[in-house]
Amino acid sequence: MKKLLIAVAALATAAGLSAQKLVIVPDASPRAGVSQVIGITEVSVDYGRPSVNKREVWGKLVPYGLNDLGFGTSTAAPWRAGANENTVITFSTEVKLAGQPLAAGAYGLHMIVAESGDVTVIFSKNSSAWGSFFYDPALDAARMQTKWEDAPHHELLTYEFSDITKDGATLSLLWENKRIPIPINVDTDAIVVAGMKRDLSGDKGFDDRAWVAASTYLVQNNLDLNLALEWADRGINARTGQPTFGSLSNKAIILEKLDRSEEAEALMDQALPVGNAGQLHQYGRRLIGAKKPKRALEVFKLNASRNPDVWYVSYGLARGLSAVGDYPAALEALLKAQKQVPAGDTLNPAAIEANIEKLKRGEDIN
Repeated sequence: MKKLLIAVAALATAAGLSAQKLVIVPDASPRAGVSQVIGITEVSVDYGRPSVNKREVWGKLVPYGLNDLGFGTSTAAPWRAGANENTVITFSTEVKLAGQPLAAGAYGLHMIVAESGDVTVIFSKNSSAWGSFFYDPALDAARMQTKWEDAPHHELLTYEFSDITKDGATLSLLWENKRIPIPINVDTDAIVVAGMKRDLSGDKGFDDRAWVAASTYLVQNNLDLNLALEWADRGINARTGQPTFGSLSNKAIILEKLDRSEEAEALMDQALPVGNAGQLHQYGRRLIGAKKPKRALEVFKLNASRNPDVWYVSYGLARGLSAVGDYPAALEALLKAQKQVPAGDTLNPAAIEANIEKLKRGEDIN
């Protein structure tokens, strides 16, 4: 009798699938998808969303442990972590799960849920199966352990991302009153640098801006400074690049980080004649941040002589004068900036007014 019931169930399932292919009808557990970029890695989940529908979920709809589902080839199947077809998780680059690497690709996502709340998350190389009826442990690409947590009620099974940083995120399954977290980690810097090395050996290697951008990334993320310097040079030299303010100042920043300050300053002396108002202003601000007020004032004065009618240039001069303690001259420059602010600017006038009051009190505005 049991074999007959299984056969009837299999036929009913097959008939239901055929009917769905013949006519379009609503799915009781509609498909859904969610995706998130972590650094430059895209992680996406495609899944079926069953409802609680006043049913007991954990231990009933989702049986504990491995189970013989009565159909397919698996006699010890995990939960399909969704409904109907495979729940499929896709990674665009290599990721790490509980410290173990998992290559880029699409995987069938399954779970073994224990009554204690311990959960084994399985990433199967078979991403095209129908649920876990044909689950084969020999095709496991990775497994990781996690534990469920209590959560607010979710009627529909839901996957969502949280705790997102450049190097990681938590993917969570939420259903009924439980949350199953899956921490995902990505070595974004290593992926980016490998990609830049690959790209710079191709057509992007003929664009000096690509070398400068790649070098800048290394500097901003405190990576290989010697490689950053090599790429900076390629962004400047006549074979692949050109000496622009951006390429020269990028190299100067690297030299500063390598404690080669004299070389950095000499390089910036070459950059100043080709810098525009915004570039000179930002360089002056950077010098103030580096506690080099005299050098900053020189740059702000140069900018003011070239671009006397630009409001933020006058503001920069005020900052430079304030940094060396010449508050009366700084106040004069800031009052000029106040008059130059374009009509319609609703943000900067208030900041300028506040700094005017500071200078009147003899306080530094930096």
